[in-house]
Amino acid sequence: MTAPVFVVEHFPAAGAQRYVLDGPEGRHAVSVKRLRAGEPVVLTDGAGRWAEGEVVDTEGKDRLVVQLGAVAEEPAQTPRITVVQALPKGDRGELAVETMTETGVDAIVPWAAARCITQWRGERGTKALGKWRATAREAGKQSRRVRFPEVADAATTKQVAALLAGADFAAVLHEDRDYGSEPLASAELPAEGEIVLVVGPEGGVSPEELALFEEAGARAYRLGRTVLRTSTAGTAATALLLGRTGRWS
Repeated sequence: MTAPVFVVEHFPAAGAQRYVLDGPEGRHAVSVKRLRAGEPVVLTDGAGRWAEGEVVDTEGKDRLVVQLGAVAEEPAQTPRITVVQALPKGDRGELAVETMTETGVDAIVPWAAARCITQWRGERGTKALGKWRATAREAGKQSRRVRFPEVADAATTKQVAALLAGADFAAVLHEDRDYGSEPLASAELPAEGEIVLVVGPEGGVSPEELALFEEAGARAYRLGRTVLRTSTAGTAATALLLGRTGRWS
């Protein structure tokens, strides 16, 4: 087993030293994980900075004392992969975020597509976005990442088009027998830069949205012969791209 990962707001200024992990993370380490002296841990800020450590002691139910090693920084990988995820129904949004995070996506952009049944408005939208971000954080820890994916504010269709226009490779997953699309498995991919992938809702990307995205430079691609749900398509596509770009090598 690899060492469990815990999130910290900041690291000590210099050198190996003792560090007290407290608050919710300390409580999870002491009362849930029941870590004891001598066990290894990894502390990270979720933005690439991390350090290995060894448990020295526990204090109460929510304080873990760690002998901390040198702080390192994991560089951002390239090409960077962003998935624009249409809002699914129920808790499928959190499922999509969780599995994409575990797979290795770099950024997730929630998208209120025209055919989305779910719409984020007001307090409901704020709460839903908070759940997506909390899911990315927890899935990042669970999968032993030290650079968690960014979960952006919900985007409009015009904002998605602008994001696609600035990408080095822009793709819309679109499965329609009457519409020409290419297999993502054979698309020519950049060795670096930004890949942006759009995953539509269960009802599919509307013709108006597709036309706007193509005007921005995106092309329609398909994954295979089967049709995946919106909550799983992004994960499958991310895995394919990570393998093809060499990031899983």
